[in-house]
Amino acid sequence: MKIIDRYIVREVLLPFLIALLVFTFILIIPFLIQYAEAFIAKGVATLIVLKAMATLLPQALALSIPAALLVGLLMAFGRLSADREFVAMQACGVSVTRLLWPVGLISLAGWAATSYVMLEALPDANQAFREIAYSVVASRAEGEVKPRAFFQEFPDLVLYVREIPPAGGWNDVFIADNRPGQTPAIYVVRHGRVVLDSTKRTVELVLDDGTRHVANPDGTYQVFKFEHQVLSVNPDTVFPRTGPQRGDPEMTIAELKQRAADIEKTGQPSYNEVMAIHKKFSIPVACLVFGIIGLAIGATNRRDGKLGSFVYGLGVIFAYYIPLNLAPALAKAHWTSAAFAVWLPDILLAILGVALFRWRARAADQEFRLTLPAFLRRRAHGDEVAQAPRAAAMHSHRDTGGGWLLRPRILDWYVASTYARVFLLCVVGLLALFYISTFIDLTEKLARGAATWGMIGAYFWYLLPQYSYYTLPMAVLLGSLVTVGVLTKNSELIVMKACGISLYRIALPIIGAALLTGSVLFALEQTTLGPSNEKADRLRTIMNGSSLQAFDLFTRQWIVGSRGQIYHYNYFDPQSNSLMGLSIFEFSDGMKTLVERSYADHAVFHPEAGHPDQWDAYGAWIRELLPSGDTRRFATREKADFQLEQPSYFATRRPEPQYMSYSQLRDYINQLKTSGFDVIDQQVALERKVSFPFVTLIMTLIAVPFAVTTGRHGAMYGVGVGIVLAISYWVAFSVFAALGAGGAMTPLMAAAYLLLTVRT
Repeated sequence: MKIIDRYIVREVLLPFLIALLVFTFILIIPFLIQYAEAFIAKGVATLIVLKAMATLLPQALALSIPAALLVGLLMAFGRLSADREFVAMQACGVSVTRLLWPVGLISLAGWAATSYVMLEALPDANQAFREIAYSVVASRAEGEVKPRAFFQEFPDLVLYVREIPPAGGWNDVFIADNRPGQTPAIYVVRHGRVVLDSTKRTVELVLDDGTRHVANPDGTYQVFKFEHQVLSVNPDTVFPRTGPQRGDPEMTIAELKQRAADIEKTGQPSYNEVMAIHKKFSIPVACLVFGIIGLAIGATNRRDGKLGSFVYGLGVIFAYYIPLNLAPALAKAHWTSAAFAVWLPDILLAILGVALFRWRARAADQEFRLTLPAFLRRRAHGDEVAQAPRAAAMHSHRDTGGGWLLRPRILDWYVASTYARVFLLCVVGLLALFYISTFIDLTEKLARGAATWGMIGAYFWYLLPQYSYYTLPMAVLLGSLVTVGVLTKNSELIVMKACGISLYRIALPIIGAALLTGSVLFALEQTTLGPSNEKADRLRTIMNGSSLQAFDLFTRQWIVGSRGQIYHYNYFDPQSNSLMGLSIFEFSDGMKTLVERSYADHAVFHPEAGHPDQWDAYGAWIRELLPSGDTRRFATREKADFQLEQPSYFATRRPEPQYMSYSQLRDYINQLKTSGFDVIDQQVALERKVSFPFVTLIMTLIAVPFAVTTGRHGAMYGVGVGIVLAISYWVAFSVFAALGAGGAMTPLMAAAYLLLTVRT
């Protein structure tokens, strides 16, 4: 390689690695929060957690390598163009065609890396992750039972656990046993646990110190006390007879071909399998196409440098991945073959890349520009004319001696405007990555008819608050790094310091923007984030083909009252405020003994003066029990007065921290505390809602000192180091939150540890 070739490769390598790091981490964030925190909170070994997260890397790299290659090329050539080095190369006789050699080597390396990921790493890694998650769930079934939540995954059994001690097992357990072939029974148990044996395929609930209540059809009522009892559970619910099945991404080419052949034998088209095979080759080829486009667009004389390159890079990424994921719809509509539909984005962008390259070879260093419509250009020109007198007045005022007042304001506007451009670009770009990766995940559901375009559009809309919640901190980080890095590289920071302006004063607009963004994050938590997540989860459940019972208010059937009593009903009618098939279980001393059991065929809300919670119960009976379990009193009535909750209580879903605002969760915690419940999980979630918005301030405090570096590549190295630290912060934030949920540290310390230890 010539010196010029090595120079180009070095220039591309650093921005490529930084872009790869950012894109990969952004794509892994949802999995990190969804799986890693859950594994850590359940006490899964650290090595297993790290292995599970490592298996997620190939899935992200399949998307991030081509995108990072394009952005790396554009940023490298953008820097060369901004510093006039590209003009110097042309003056020395180095043509655009000559630069194809180093760019081609880089693109071939990207193609080889992506091919390895698609053909070798991705199938094995995806399957390995599914197997790890499967084994964790199977071995930690006890941890799947959440405190104060009804667990109905075991067939014909309903579990309600009041507390889960750190040592394991369950305290104060309520079990409704409706297994076929047995009389329905209610268990009230002081302590219980689950015992699994994967070798023998047995699942048993071990119950200690409890009572079994049976209401016989003949009207008799029996109570059995026991010190130790075991309930057998159908093992197929925990240990399916086959492990996690391989989907198309987890299959090799040979397996995909075999599946396609099997499907075609049945007379059905094998669109998905054919496209999965060709995607393993077409996505790596995108690296070669992006190489040509990156050289053609990046090698110019424009002065916007990396910032403008980032904009063009996002446009090309959109132009590739969106048509790629529309391929199933084209093939299903018989507009083209499945194979051609997958290769179509490569073909179209290759034609565009060749045309741009030929134009670049003829146009030398002319700028590649996308022209605004005429009416927008006229409006922008009008704004400039309108602002000219104001600028002149400011300049005149500065000359008369008042400049010492205006100079900091002008500086603030300059820093803030630079920061705002980068920040908005990062928000748009990172949101685009999230949506592209989500769309890739949904294309299979769209192809098989499990989702419609309307459902996907609504799903994307409901995901916007959550994705904004993820992207705003990273946008703050990148905006701070790029802004301060540009000021450093252009020696503007040195001039400002020479004028007596400290780094803290220069960074004041950036810190202000970080605090404002943190306020936006808290506002999202307080308003739209929870409801939007709930609606998105509901749509996701529909598209996955799962039951909506978990989201359906009217089929919830089991609910805990404000005094700790348990309600069971067959149906709730919000129009008439009535409950059908209502059973009420009331306890003493938490859930140590069952003291009263009531039933009504039909109950209607009928408040009266002094009794705002009164319901008229028809076809009712009431049985009061002694601590020994014997019946103290039993009465049947055609109509009885029940003091229950308000109808709105039955029409409200069980509170979940991820669906609640800060104030709602705080009030819910206070309610649980007054009832004597353990609220450690809820407290961690509450403190997290408060501490996470401060992540924007921490990102800024991390970014500014590392962007202020020296040397020819100081800004880029500062960006790289800052991003590594930010990723470390985010990982540590998730780990400490999981440790807090697991009881290893206090909720406040778990949520705020790094805020208290960050250095400036």
